[in-house]
Amino acid sequence: MSGAVKVAGAAVAGALGATGVLHAVWAVTPWPLRTPEEFADTVVGAGDGVPSAAACVAVAGMLGTAAYLVGAEAGVLPKVGPERVRRAGVRTVAGVMLARGVGGLALFGGVIERSERFRRLDRRYYSPLCVALGAGAAAVGWRGSSATNC
Repeated sequence: MSGAVKVAGAAVAGALGATGVLHAVWAVTPWPLRTPEEFADTVVGAGDGVPSAAACVAVAGMLGTAAYLVGAEAGVLPKVGPERVRRAGVRTVAGVMLARGVGGLALFGGVIERSERFRRLDRRYYSPLCVALGAGAAAVGWRGSSATNC
């Protein structure tokens, strides 16, 4: 595996892991924001506050799983389970992150109503970060193989 793919995989796994931890924190507090209302405006773009604790924990678990899959496939974490399953998982992570990044720019720009603050942050940070994470995961998931070799 090339060093660049390993570095990309480590960066993507780290960012996904950190984002997962943040979602776990949001199960109990709107930190680093001050109020649930500020959280809703900034992170969700709609509603009155923080999503349910169960929803935050579920997203945290999915992000943690995604971080493991990318990190293991990149060779920076121990590999567990069949390579075929890990590779398919990383490709799924790439697809989901790319869809959120590109879809966020298209949908939150006018199709789905969100607060102006959220739309501004999504254009500037959230969607571009998702595209970058998706591209990094794709580099790990498709490295050294053809797209048809799952």
